[in-house]
Amino acid sequence: MYRRPLQVAARCAVRAAASRGACAKLLEQDWCARASAAGQLSRSSCLTQSRVLHISTELCSVKETPQHSQEEVGAFTKLIEAMGFTAPLKYNKWKIKIAALRMYTCCVERINYDEFFDKCSLPDTLNSWFLVAQLHVWMCLVRMRQEGREGKFMCRYIVHSMWEDVEQRSKIMGIDAIHRKEAMKAMTETFYAAIFGYDEGILSDDCVLAAALWRNLFNCQCDDPQQLELMVEYVRKQMQFIEALDGEDLLLTGEVKWRPLVEENAQSILKVVSPTYNDAGL
Repeated sequence: MYRRPLQVAARCAVRAAASRGACAKLLEQDWCARASAAGQLSRSSCLTQSRVLHISTELCSVKETPQHSQEEVGAFTKLIEAMGFTAPLKYNKWKIKIAALRMYTCCVERINYDEFFDKCSLPDTLNSWFLVAQLHVWMCLVRMRQEGREGKFMCRYIVHSMWEDVEQRSKIMGIDAIHRKEAMKAMTETFYAAIFGYDEGILSDDCVLAAALWRNLFNCQCDDPQQLELMVEYVRKQMQFIEALDGEDLLLTGEVKWRPLVEENAQSILKVVSPTYNDAGL
C-alpha cells in the first residue's frame, strides 16, 4: 500500500517534466523562428546599406597610404624566436651579418666627424664621436626595421658591431677596465634613451625632433638655434634619402651613402635621381 502513493507521485513528476520539455521546445522553436527572421532583416538591411555605400561617390576621393606588407609568421617560428633562437630567414644569415658589419662601417668611415664637431660645437672626445655615430646607426635601424624578420636580424648585428667597436676604441685610448665598464654602461643607457627620443622625433614635427637632438646629441648644451636647425634638416633629408634605397640591396650589401652635412640646395636630394635613357634605350 505504501508503494502506490510513491508511484502516483512519480507519474505526476514525469508528466510535469514532459509538459515542461514540450513547452520549452515550443518556446525554443518560436525563438529560433524570430531570430532567423530578424537575421534576414538585418542581413538585407546590411546588404542594402553596403550597396548604397558601394555606389556612393564620396569614397572615391579617399587616398589610402600604402603600407608595407606584413610577413606571415607561423606558430613554430614564433615559438623558436620566443625561445631566443632565430628561425630560417629569406637570405643566408652570414650574408646578413656581413652586410650589417658593412653598414655599421658606413656609419663610421663615411662620416666627416670633424665637420660635425665644428658645426655643432662638440668637443673632440670619444663620447662626442659616439653621439654622432649613434645618430647614424639609429637612422640605419629605422630603415632596416621595415624589412621584416631579416631586417630585424640585421639590426641586432649592427648594434652588436657598434658595441664591439666602442670597446676596442676605449682600449686603444688606454682607458682602464673599471672606467671602461662604467663608460660602457653609461653609453648603453644613453643609446637606448636616444633611440626612443629620435623615434618620437621622426614621427612628430620638427620641434619634437629638435628637442630630441638637443637632449641626446648636444647634451642639453646648445644655445644656438641655427645648429639645431641644421641638424633637424640633416636628419630629415638623410631619412628621406635612405627610405628611397632598395631594401633587398641593403640586406645583401649594407652599402649606405650619406649626404653632406651642409649643402647649398638640400631640396634637390630629397628624391633619388632616376636613370635617364636616350632614344636607343641606352
